[in-house]
Amino acid sequence: MFRHLRQDIRAVLERDPAARNALEVILCYPGFHAICMHRIAHWFYRHRLKLVARLISQFNRFMTGIEIHPGARIGNGVFIDHGMGIVIGETAEVGDNVTIYQGVTLGGTGKETGKRHPTIGNNVVLSCGSMVLGPFRVGDNTKIGAGSVVLKEIPDNCTVVGIPGRIVKRDNKRVSDPENIDLDHTALPDPVNDALRRLTIRLLELEKKVEELEARINNEAV
Repeated sequence: MFRHLRQDIRAVLERDPAARNALEVILCYPGFHAICMHRIAHWFYRHRLKLVARLISQFNRFMTGIEIHPGARIGNGVFIDHGMGIVIGETAEVGDNVTIYQGVTLGGTGKETGKRHPTIGNNVVLSCGSMVLGPFRVGDNTKIGAGSVVLKEIPDNCTVVGIPGRIVKRDNKRVSDPENIDLDHTALPDPVNDALRRLTIRLLELEKKVEELEARINNEAV
């Protein structure tokens, strides 16, 4: 337990420039509090004391605004930034060195039994308001853009944006350790905007050709 706590504190200090020291993290960071309470709840859940686990989970939600089912598996060095509105389902699995921003949902898509929530790989960044829904895997070193809705499996080393989520980058830059995690979740490609830009350019080209043809026809008529 204490080994996990040290890694969680280190994750906050490494990835949040506002964190000045370990004491500030321990006293003032709700994401850290949520992870700590979840680890306690998960211990009770694994030892079949599920009511106690759920009570701790509900208290965790009340205190932090972060809802993590006690059955969820959370790896080492997970950093929850701000965290309000985060929901992590019962069969979700979160790998090591994952960064989760506010409003993220790791949920299911129906009333299935068994594995029904996603598995998040290592060194993944889940940006604000993103949703990953279903019992599939999001690969290591992947970045999910803000507001994206991911509904199918994502390979390693990808950048995903949009609704539904589309892979717009793959193997652009490999992340191998927590110090190299790319936390820039604002400067992401916009494939819809790119497609509209290409259509606009093509339309202008066609309009120019039509004008040239009309001018030629008018000259021949004269």
